[in-house]
Amino acid sequence: MRLDMMQHTLRPLQKTTCRLRLFNWAGIASTLLLLLVEPVYSQSSGSPTDRSTPDRLMPVNAAEVNASPSQVVIPIADLEQTQLPALDESYTLGAGDRIHLDFFSIPEYTGDAQVLADGTLNLPLIGNVSVKGKTLHSAADAIETAYGQLLRNPIVTVSLIRPRPLRVGIAGEVNRPGSYAMSLRAAEGDAEEFQWPTVTQVIQAAGGITQQADVSQIRVQRIQESGELKEINIDLWELLRDADLSQDMPLRDGDNITIPVARSLQPAEATQLSSASFAPDTIQVSVIGEVMSPGLVEVPPNTPLNQALLVAGGFDRRRAKTSQVELVRLNPDGTVTQRSVPIDFTRGISEESNPILRNNDVVVVGRSGSAQFSDSMNGVLETLGRILPFFTLF
Repeated sequence: MRLDMMQHTLRPLQKTTCRLRLFNWAGIASTLLLLLVEPVYSQSSGSPTDRSTPDRLMPVNAAEVNASPSQVVIPIADLEQTQLPALDESYTLGAGDRIHLDFFSIPEYTGDAQVLADGTLNLPLIGNVSVKGKTLHSAADAIETAYGQLLRNPIVTVSLIRPRPLRVGIAGEVNRPGSYAMSLRAAEGDAEEFQWPTVTQVIQAAGGITQQADVSQIRVQRIQESGELKEINIDLWELLRDADLSQDMPLRDGDNITIPVARSLQPAEATQLSSASFAPDTIQVSVIGEVMSPGLVEVPPNTPLNQALLVAGGFDRRRAKTSQVELVRLNPDGTVTQRSVPIDFTRGISEESNPILRNNDVVVVGRSGSAQFSDSMNGVLETLGRILPFFTLF
């Protein structure tokens, strides 16, 4: 009885063991079949096929890939994957960009590469491939075409890991015109995305606009992929009045910004511009002569002359000529102008009696008549004091 029960219990186990053995033999047979089937090189270049139906690619020995010390590609197993979210399709590659190459079914080729100074990538077996000025998609097509001489229908995906700083030029009514390297900054938050520098950010980097800037007629020149020069007009007044963020356009590598001189600017507009985010925080004005604290003072943009006098401590009442001061100004064309400005602290902003100051203006406070007479008499007495001891010798 017990023997029958044991046989009844072991019979299902025997069947399970048999099935496992059959499964193991089937797995071994499948593995041997895959090892016997080896891909071969394709002798024709071919064109990239549809990515949804890829062909089998040629495997490459990892030792051969890393044999040359001049190769830039790093095996994916030896690097930490910290790819940045993809930028928009308009981004074009240039020297200094670090990218990630993903070869379908060839992990030995997959890895990171950096665009060299000549705008090329140094890739295994095929050498240099030019990607300068190409988008990520067109760069992938160029790499696929190059590898098409060795592989059968290669499929490559290119993604950006670390973008290079963008070079942007700015001229006209900014405090420090010139060329600037602007980095692509990451937005804050859990899902970081790298952002293009904008027009106002470049203006801020250039020290802000001058008080003669016409922000309604800003021009951005951009070279297209075809080589054609395109000009884009920007009106930052619409940004200030209507919060139109489209006017603060994102820039691209090689863009040039020009800010012209304003023909006329109302005091209310000047005040509004001085409080804009792309205006400088302060300007420097020299107040010299008969004031309590003569020297260089820093005041907000569009500060009137009366306010600069007060920042310098006000008039020295014993010596200052309080009726008028001299305003010396260095003009953008290199000329220097000087004019007398009557002083009346009860007057508001006025070009005649209380003009708005510009960066590097010089305010000269002269001496009063009594101060001039006193200084003259002191000079005479000092001279006589030096001469009289000489006569006492005789």
